[in-house]
Amino acid sequence: MYRYPRALEKLIATLSQIPGIGRKTAQRIAFHVISMDEKKVSEIAQAFIRAKRKTKVCSICHNLSETDPCHICSSEERDSTKLCIVEKPIDVAAIESTGIYNGKYHVLGGVISAIDGIGADDLNVKDIGERIKNEGIKEVIIALNPTHEGEITAHYLISLLSNYKISITRIGIGLPIGGSLEYTDFVTIKESIRSRKKIK
Repeated sequence: MYRYPRALEKLIATLSQIPGIGRKTAQRIAFHVISMDEKKVSEIAQAFIRAKRKTKVCSICHNLSETDPCHICSSEERDSTKLCIVEKPIDVAAIESTGIYNGKYHVLGGVISAIDGIGADDLNVKDIGERIKNEGIKEVIIALNPTHEGEITAHYLISLLSNYKISITRIGIGLPIGGSLEYTDFVTIKESIRSRKKIK
């Protein structure tokens, strides 16, 4: 049975650990990398290291940033009465790409999932109440992916927020059941934000 050189096999195995990259894709990337100029490979490797070292988590919204607080939380031009709750930092980028939303964000860092052993206490939910009180938030928009776990998490959040004197809405039409904000085109996300439904 044919085997790749040890270093190449290690590269393939390492690339395969990245979500969304299976072994075949990892092989294609690995073969492309070894065909590149060493200087270019070094630049790519350094970009990974720089991103890891310089990227922080905002202590207010839990989004990724190079500063703390992030530029969205510290901006005086954003509408601080609106708070959009999303699952991951990449969902912030997806919504921001539409240009339709000008409020603040709160990144949960995941969703409730019994299979994965993730409960509400494992998410960034404890400080939502404090943000509502301290930041003058009047509307909370729940923008979670329409998956089974996303629905469970949304219901938990609605229950958690029901005692506050705020409007609770959910992004509306456009997102298919089982879909993901990360892979949804910006026009669909834009329409979902526009047609959000009032929960409370």
